[in-house]
Amino acid sequence: MTPTLRGLTLATALGSTAMGGVFFAFSAFVMPALARLPAAQGIAAMQSINVTAVRAPFMAALFGTAAGCVGLSVHAARHWGGRPAVLLAVGAGLYLVGTIGLTIAYHVPLNDALAALDATSPGSVAEWQSYLSGWTRWNHVRSVLALAAGAALVLALVQPPDDGPRGGSGATARDQRPAPGGRA
Repeated sequence: MTPTLRGLTLATALGSTAMGGVFFAFSAFVMPALARLPAAQGIAAMQSINVTAVRAPFMAALFGTAAGCVGLSVHAARHWGGRPAVLLAVGAGLYLVGTIGLTIAYHVPLNDALAALDATSPGSVAEWQSYLSGWTRWNHVRSVLALAAGAALVLALVQPPDDGPRGGSGATARDQRPAPGGRA
């Protein structure tokens, strides 16, 4: 693994596990704490959290990690054949599908619906209970998949050099041919 690839893999593994930790915190104590509040207060607090989350620090970590995963996926596809490439592809796929995909397809629409909810309306209690249940259930999945992605990327970092068809350095057979006029 080149120093650049090692750095990208390490940064992406750290980003993935950091996101998994954020999601774990929500599953473990933030959502249960909000559930203990009266519905109107819990709704208002979550509405505020959802607005605050869409700021540079969180978005940079969430989508910067996704960008790293895209780069690692491209590298894995170009250098397929050994365990490091497989682990890079698995880690990147888990994060892109399990964290980014789930966030965009499920959590964002649910958060948008909550944003439109009047916390003081008579039907808000039932809506809030449904939101808490579904959001938290799928957040558990998102947390586990982000952490699993980080673990796969760390495992890719600690693999010995691969002796597969493209070698651990990513060099191809063409790269290993002597230059014209050079020695074999």
